[in-house]
Formats: sequence, structure tokens, C-alpha cells
Amino acid sequence: MERNAEMEIPLLITESENDKRRKCWDEVSGEVKKLMVLAGPLISVNLLLTSLQFISLMFVGNLGGELFLSGASMATAFASVTGFSLMRGFTGALETLCGQSYGAKQYKMLGIFMQRGMLVMLLICIPVAGVWAYTDRILRFCGTDPEISGAAGEYARFLIPSIFPYAILRCLVSFLQAQNNVVPMMFTAGIAALVHVLSCWILVFKSGMGFNGAAMANAISYWVNVVLLGVYVRVSPSCKETWTGFSKDMFHDIIKFLRLGIPSTAMLCLENWSFELMVLLCGFLPNPELETSILSITLNTCIIVYMLPMGLGGAISVRVSNEVGAGRPNAAWMAVRTALGCAATEGILVGIAMVSVHKVWGYVFSTEEEVVNYAGQMLLFLSASHFLDSLLCILSGIARGCGWQNIGAIINLGAYYLFGIPAGILLAFIYHVGGMGLWLGITIALFAQAVLLFIITLRTNWENEAKKASDRIHN
Repeated sequence: MERNAEMEIPLLITESENDKRRKCWDEVSGEVKKLMVLAGPLISVNLLLTSLQFISLMFVGNLGGELFLSGASMATAFASVTGFSLMRGFTGALETLCGQSYGAKQYKMLGIFMQRGMLVMLLICIPVAGVWAYTDRILRFCGTDPEISGAAGEYARFLIPSIFPYAILRCLVSFLQAQNNVVPMMFTAGIAALVHVLSCWILVFKSGMGFNGAAMANAISYWVNVVLLGVYVRVSPSCKETWTGFSKDMFHDIIKFLRLGIPSTAMLCLENWSFELMVLLCGFLPNPELETSILSITLNTCIIVYMLPMGLGGAISVRVSNEVGAGRPNAAWMAVRTALGCAATEGILVGIAMVSVHKVWGYVFSTEEEVVNYAGQMLLFLSASHFLDSLLCILSGIARGCGWQNIGAIINLGAYYLFGIPAGILLAFIYHVGGMGLWLGITIALFAQAVLLFIITLRTNWENEAKKASDRIHN
């Protein structure tokens, strides 16, 4: 009997281990499904919203005239740096507040936070519009060609009406995203993109507005998207508890909102501005036409593939904020680990794809062998930096979900402006590596940023994060 009993014990242990493995697998697979359900539509939304500016530039290009295209491109880049990126940055505060409120079942607060965000961001749009009105003078002061500056200034003035609906749109997106309600955004963004093509065609070619019509079409498309999402929020049963109408409470605690919004904006802008600075520095390299063209190809490729991890970053921001707001620290930690695994997998697969096509990718943009070969070399470096970018999207999403924007801003300042940019300048101008050296500098910054955020994430006490979220929401 004793011998039989001894033989049964390992079987019981094996069954217990199998149960644990099965339970762990079920949790991981369930979390993967939740992330993919969020990430898929968010990737589509990001692609569609980003495509509007590209569509406008395509119509300007077909209008003819290098001056028009150069001016529109310059104005679009200037507007992105000084306006659109600010709006995207401030919505990081809404990701924290709305996501944690939804997890804590403080549903009414989502509508109030959204209104507060709209109020603050619309007020910020006023000085942004003033800056855009003087784009030509600012560009001339920076040494840009006077003719290009004049065309850019004219295009930027017609972009002014688009910044206001864009601010409202970003607030609506954050409001719905926090509720895991992302499919309607995908449909409205698709409709807005179709409207944008039609409005560009009418305003550019039929109305006589020329290249300014492409700028004005942005405002029309953004307002269409805002109206569609606004109607959905007003009539949809899914938003019945989170949207209860306009409230005077939107005027309260604006300072607290700014304490999250300003570092959230700094966190995003410090990163984006470093890429723009690399483009400017290319103009000082030997053979600047080639270097600028190659970096432009690299950045456009980077933007395309960046949409995949960007969707995952938005998804993990929602999952973490919901779980810490609901007081479920273990679920938040499970979401973090799963998302990092998904990002690593995506980074490896996309990296392999880049390496596979690096010899022919340049032909998409040019037929010159020098450009194609150089672009292929840069794509190899981009495959490595994209892996880091994938992890960073997740780590930045975790930071937004937890409300670590202050930490994220400090890390980005150090990673890019103390490490990455000086290293890029050193490699490009002292060691004469060229544009490849500038991109290596960016890669060094990404590595430093990823390591620091990863250490903070590993050392996080998730029970404390849940308590902080409760204090933030209930206070």
C-alpha cells in the first residue's frame, strides 16, 4: 500500500502543474485577444488619420510645380511640429484619466475629463494659430529660401481651420479608446478619408483654390470625423453612462490636468522633434541632396511600419489604465508582460521582412542605383531600430496608462538630447559616417530610452500603482 501511495504522488503533482500551465496559457491567450481587439482598429485609425496629410501632398504634387510641393511639404512639417504634435501629446493625459476612471467605474468622470481636455486644447489652439499665421516670417528667419517660405506661409494659413477640429477629434478618440470602444472610430476615420479625397479633388482642381485647397480640405475632413463621432457618442447606448452632457465641472482642476498634460506633451514632442532635427542636420552634410532624400525615405518607411506597434501601444495604455483603475494590479502586470511579448514578436517579424526586401525597397522611391543602394543600407539599420521602437511603444503606453508622464519626459530629454543627438552629430560630422551616423544616433537614443523605461517597469509595485490610480480618480 505504501508503495502504491508513493507512486500516486507524482501523478497528483503532474496534474497540478498541468492545471497551472493550462490556466497560465488561458490567461495569456485571453490577454492577447484583448490586446488584438484593441490594437487592430487603432492601427487602422492611426493609418487613416495620418494618411490625410499625405493625400493632400499627393494632390499638390499632381497640381504641378516644385515650389507648391516644397511649400506644402515645409508647411506640413512645421504644422506637425508646432501644432498637431502638441494636440497628440495632451491627449496622453486623457489616456491616463479616462482609462483609470473607466476601470474604477467612475463613468461620469470620462465625459468630464473629455470636456476639460477639449477646453484646454482649444485654448492652446489659439496661440498655435497665431504661430501658423507667421510661418513665412519664421521660416525666413531660420534661413529657408524666401520663395519656399512664402508658399509654406500661405499653405499654413489655410491649415489654421484644421487645428481646432483636430483637437476635438483627439479628445473624442481618447474618450472612446478608454472604454475599449474602438470600432466606431475606424469607420468614421475611413469615411473622413474618403471625404478628404473628394474634397481635395474639388478644392484643388475645381474651385480655383489651387494648392491652398489641399490645406483647407484637412479642416473639412476633421470636422466630418468630429461630427460623426459626436453623434455616435450622443446616441449610442454604450456611451449612455460616460456621456451625460456638458457640465460646469469641466472648469475645475484644470491645473491638475495640466500637470499631466504638459509632461505628456513634452514626452511626445521631445522624441518627434529629434527626428525633425536629424532632417535639418542632413542639409549640412556633404552631398546634402542625397543625404536628405535617403533620410526622407527612411523616415517615411519608419512612419509606415511604426503604425503597427503604435496600435499596440494604445492598446496596452487602455489595458493598464483600466486594470490599475479597477484595483487589479496582477491583471495589469499580466497585460504588461503579454504586450511586451507581442511587441518583441512584431519587431522581429517586421525586422526580418525589412532585411528581406532591403535590396529592392529603394526602387519604390527612386530608380537611381546610388539612392537604391544607400536606402537598402539604411533599411538594415531601420530593422534594428524598429525592434527597439516596438518595445518603446509598449513601454510608453504603460507610462501613459499609469500616469508616469513626468518620468517619461525626463527620460526622453536625456535619451535624445544628451545621448542620441550628440552621438549622431559625432558620427556624422566628426567620423564622417554621413546620414547613417545620424540614424545611428537615433538608434542609440531609442536604446537608452528603452532600457530606462524597461527598468522602471520591472521595478514597479503594481499594488502601489492601483492605489495611486484610486487616489487620482476619487480625489
